[in-house]
Amino acid sequence: MALMMRRSFLLVLMLLLLPTPGQGAESDRLIVAPGFKVEVFAKVPRARSLAVANGLGVVFVGTRGPRVYAVEFRPRAPKADKVSIVRRNLKVANGIAWKDGHLYVAEQHRVIRFAGNSLKALARARPEILSRRLPDKRHHGWRYAKFGPDGRLYVTIGAPCNVCEVEGLEGTIIRLFASGGKPEIFARGIRNSVGLDFHPKTGQLFFTDNGADYMGDDSPPDELNHAPGAGLHFGYPWFGGGTDRTPAFRSSEPPPGVTFPVVSFGAHVAALGVHFYRGRMFPAEFTNDAFVAQHGSWNRSVPDGYRVVRVRFDNVGNAIGYEPFIEGWLRDGKAWGRPVDVAELADGSLLVSDDASGTIWRITH
Repeated sequence: MALMMRRSFLLVLMLLLLPTPGQGAESDRLIVAPGFKVEVFAKVPRARSLAVANGLGVVFVGTRGPRVYAVEFRPRAPKADKVSIVRRNLKVANGIAWKDGHLYVAEQHRVIRFAGNSLKALARARPEILSRRLPDKRHHGWRYAKFGPDGRLYVTIGAPCNVCEVEGLEGTIIRLFASGGKPEIFARGIRNSVGLDFHPKTGQLFFTDNGADYMGDDSPPDELNHAPGAGLHFGYPWFGGGTDRTPAFRSSEPPPGVTFPVVSFGAHVAALGVHFYRGRMFPAEFTNDAFVAQHGSWNRSVPDGYRVVRVRFDNVGNAIGYEPFIEGWLRDGKAWGRPVDVAELADGSLLVSDDASGTIWRITH
């Protein structure tokens, strides 16, 4: 009850502080938690997934189109220095990751990597194919990718539909070795996971999942899920989100031992990127908390989402509640921006991508 009252108070305070529409710079239209500041870091068309390569001084930016961008920056500089295209002619270049001098790209149909210790080398590198048999379907075909503490690359594979039976790798999270090979299914029963990260203390996977459409304004919830190990089933397509059963599968029995979300967000808020805070710029109580980008609804009579929320965790890695962190992309029922992914620079500042306004935002304390 106290947590809900705190969230309600913060939301009212943030709404009261919202500037008049059209007043001031873009960043002035966003309201962040007290003590924090939001600024434009870079402009990148249709910016989606973020992968930080601190050694290169580059943030790689994936898109749902054919390009991967490179945003060059200097340590502790408030804005990026340069934005360029590092790779072209890819097939839905949404899922990206960086590790040990390689840029990894999870395309719609395959996983590849490029080797290089500079942007020039990466731009010229030939793709090394790591896995070539991902479901090649456009519906939910944009991947997310992140390396786990086991050194393997985790890739989300959405179901190619709203609600339907899935087969093969559909509706899963897979993992594969950094050098490639046959992918292993790590988790099943996932409609469309579009963000994942690993708790800094436990090393365990947490991931978002988007609930089914056309089940009403307030059903089903979007999710933050916890997968402490391999082999769990998260309920889709029997459950559209949370414990809400889908009409098409209501009469059939779900698999035993379904794992339900540790956090249920509002219906259709489109929870996407998730990132656990590891830095030292923010106050100590933010350490090991997660930030989740809510891209915003498209199928709800009253729009919801269009914010970044902070999910609080206790000392042993359990989620204990969430609250707004950044608001203001939705004004008078209309969205001018839509947050997608969250990443962290070496100085402890956060980056948030926004594909509607083509912006990467930087948050400092």
